Amino acid sequence: MKMRLFAACLGLFVLAGCRERLQPDQLPTSASISGLETAIPLTQNAPPPPFNGEVRAFDRIDNNLNELAGGRYVVELTFSGVYAGTDRVADASARAEVSFDQVGSARRVLVQTTGALLNNNADESLVEAVRLGPDAFLLRDDVCLTGAGEDARLAASLNAGQLIGGASVMRPAGERATINGEDVYRFTFDEADWLFPAVQRGDSTQVAIESFEVWLSPDKEVVVRYHMNFSVQDAVIFGNPQAVTGRVLVRYDAYELDEPVNITVPFGC
Repeated sequence: MKMRLFAACLGLFVLAGCRERLQPDQLPTSASISGLETAIPLTQNAPPPPFNGEVRAFDRIDNNLNELAGGRYVVELTFSGVYAGTDRVADASARAEVSFDQVGSARRVLVQTTGALLNNNADESLVEAVRLGPDAFLLRDDVCLTGAGEDARLAASLNAGQLIGGASVMRPAGERATINGEDVYRFTFDEADWLFPAVQRGDSTQVAIESFEVWLSPDKEVVVRYHMNFSVQDAVIFGNPQAVTGRVLVRYDAYELDEPVNITVPFGC
């Protein structure tokens, strides 16, 4: 039941191996992004080296988290629109919360999805995967799945970068803030450097970024916040074979970075 169960339980993440890069001719012009950048001179709030120039470490937005002792992050996605060429409503929402403890070699992934695009017309699906050293556990809708084996290990290894990608090149945008308890600097990037593997493109697919923000912690060397709004036309998303047209909202936030996390065997296993 391996990958079939994996896809059924975690349809949100089945595109982990499809890290396609959006090509420049299928993206809007960079003028739409430049308008989002701050007017504050970059030298006023420049991050410390080596983050004061081009940064090429976040083609997956959660890169470097494994270098920390522990932490937690939440990824939320929402799609609203229609099936391409029809007026039939298509919707999907997903929330994934990932906790990790590098010292104890433990990881917990909790994924909740709603909408027909992700659940084959089911109203809602809840999946929990836990890895404790060599052992792994998988629950679906609060039922522990015996003999899950490799599926449990795969699900517990899922990460945000597999789904929402990142950017191959980022640059400081001249803003500094405190977000989720971390001292962070805002970064920007060009559309040509944007990576979003959960969108599969056809000949008629169009993708347009509406707005985004990226905040990076030089101290922790990780992205603390990544928010993105974009529209798609005639695109396949989240592994559903039917093309859709509509709007995608992405929210990624990291918390409690480099702090110990208590992860135990899930209830019922």
